[in-house]
Amino acid sequence: MSVSAPFSFLKNRKHNLDRMTFGDLVYSFFTYYAVVAYLAVGVVSLVLAVRWFDNPLRMALAMLAASVVFPFGWYLVHRGILHAKWLYKTPFTAATWKRIHFDHHQDPHDLRVLFGALANVLPSVCGVIGPIGYLIGGRAGAAAALGWAMVITCFYEFCHCIQHLNYTPRLKFLKEIKRLHLAHHFHNEQGNYGITNYFWDRLFGTYYATAGDVPKSPTVFNLGYTAEEAQRYPWVDRLSGGTRGDGHPRRFWKEGDAVEEPAPAASAKP
Repeated sequence: MSVSAPFSFLKNRKHNLDRMTFGDLVYSFFTYYAVVAYLAVGVVSLVLAVRWFDNPLRMALAMLAASVVFPFGWYLVHRGILHAKWLYKTPFTAATWKRIHFDHHQDPHDLRVLFGALANVLPSVCGVIGPIGYLIGGRAGAAAALGWAMVITCFYEFCHCIQHLNYTPRLKFLKEIKRLHLAHHFHNEQGNYGITNYFWDRLFGTYYATAGDVPKSPTVFNLGYTAEEAQRYPWVDRLSGGTRGDGHPRRFWKEGDAVEEPAPAASAKP
């Protein structure tokens, strides 16, 4: 499955955040089709919210609800679906799981598989946030909540990119969430499921502040899809052209490129 097409404007560059500058990232981010779609839906929704302006308190409450539901929903999806092993155990869901999370953990710096799939993210956000906003504030509340949810989506995606970029943020907030997220990728994937919000990790006991708080996970790169699992459930292995059962990441280059092993950046160590 080719995933390089959306980044054809970077024909002469690798799609690796550990080799890109901050400027490269900004350009790539705002020209990526999913982000363009989120921004377009967000602008249309907010314009409709203004046009249908009714009760400002209810509209504000609808946007507040979106601010609470979004990180909670992300936590549930990340922990309960993206890290669930059942997805690679059927040929019907193996390709989806490979694209939406396995490839990202195999190579956390590959921009091509970092973004959430538009076909999954947009309907999910609209299907959850829209009705909640409508229940609170009618059509104006639904539009306001959905528009704000698109802003949050873009914020999440950009922060996620920053967390994997070879770049040290100046803001303390960005430094901290980057440290916690890289621990999820390079130390133990069974915790720190948040991207910008770790409240739900704290509430449900999956938060860890330092690497010393939890043991090193042998499945941090393969998410439990070991060589033994690949023999029993071969679909992801076949789609990947052969996976590695030794627990180390594999970098998926386009055909003709060399395979390299990425070394965790210094900032990956809490």
